[in-house]
Amino acid sequence: MNISVNIPRFAPYCSSTRLLTPTKCFIAHLSSSTQVEITRTSESSRPKLEALRERLASEANDTDSLETSPTTTSTTRLRGKKALLPKPRWLKAQPATSENYKQLRSTVRELGLATVCEEARCPNIGECWGGGDDSIATATIMIMGDTCTRGCNFCAVKTSRKPPPLDPEEPQKVATAISKWGLGYVVLTSVDRDDIEDQGSLHFRSVVQKLKEAKPDLLVEALTPDFRGDLELITHVATSGLDVYAHNVETVKRLTPRVRDYRAGYDQSLTVLAHVKTVAPKHVLTKTSIMLGLGERDEEILETMQDLRDRDVDVVTFGQYLQPTRRHLAVKEYVTPEKFEYWKEQGEQFGFKYVASGPMVRSSYKAGEFFMENLLRERKLVQAQ
Repeated sequence: MNISVNIPRFAPYCSSTRLLTPTKCFIAHLSSSTQVEITRTSESSRPKLEALRERLASEANDTDSLETSPTTTSTTRLRGKKALLPKPRWLKAQPATSENYKQLRSTVRELGLATVCEEARCPNIGECWGGGDDSIATATIMIMGDTCTRGCNFCAVKTSRKPPPLDPEEPQKVATAISKWGLGYVVLTSVDRDDIEDQGSLHFRSVVQKLKEAKPDLLVEALTPDFRGDLELITHVATSGLDVYAHNVETVKRLTPRVRDYRAGYDQSLTVLAHVKTVAPKHVLTKTSIMLGLGERDEEILETMQDLRDRDVDVVTFGQYLQPTRRHLAVKEYVTPEKFEYWKEQGEQFGFKYVASGPMVRSSYKAGEFFMENLLRERKLVQAQ
């Protein structure tokens, strides 16, 4: 099976096509024996966080927020509680039933991979794993485990103050898997690891370098944490040999404290993107992603784009925020495809080299990677002359 890769942090944020078609990316992370170990504690001393995780898991079968409903701009109240905003028709996702989906799922299992697509309840999994008319699926590899040390209010990835230790063999495992798949473009992403002294930056660097050693012409995109704004740690990844450095601002400045973990920050994310431009090779592209539908105002989106261009960010994507469970942030608005097209035009006017904007767009997706692959190869060709 021919598998083409792009890579979503999912909380990870995956994506769609340049023509506003549904997302074709899937996020996976290598599992290891250490990643599935569970620290056993007595019932009497069980942390509150573990109890909360169980409560969230108990809602895993609650698919109200993923169902397609007729378009509406109003909300109703049910027994004194505000009901979920019904989804519009244009957000209907492809069911995960295709033969491509089944084959890819089988391959993932055989390679010992676990998928954040499943854990994060991504509505695009049928499209991502199913591929398109060309039968090509997309893949995003998630490293450093499946448990994040942060708890952003939009993200369904499980959290813990002390996740399992990193797998020292993971860099080689990733390189081996990608080599078998015969990919030309791969996206790496990860959870936050605030529990580690270097926050996993050297591990991230090692994975990129192993990929480049295994396949020198492979193009690598890294969707990274913010490393708490530590410039040295950002440099570790930016100079690892990657081709695209992605870090998501996620939302506008005003909403950042409500949407993201308290250790993240709007200005901190801008610092990450700006620093990459000062230390990475000239061919490296910087990229970010913004979720819409959280209550942001038009003037705030324009301000965000200006802030990004002031830091010379090359690529931006816009996608619709979708509520993973009832305990996560509620959707304030379902943005129309026409408005997404407007933001695409605005982004191009700001001077971004590439803009992807659509309801099902996420930060990594096939069309965007195809565009950037051509752009990167042209840049390298010019520099070699």
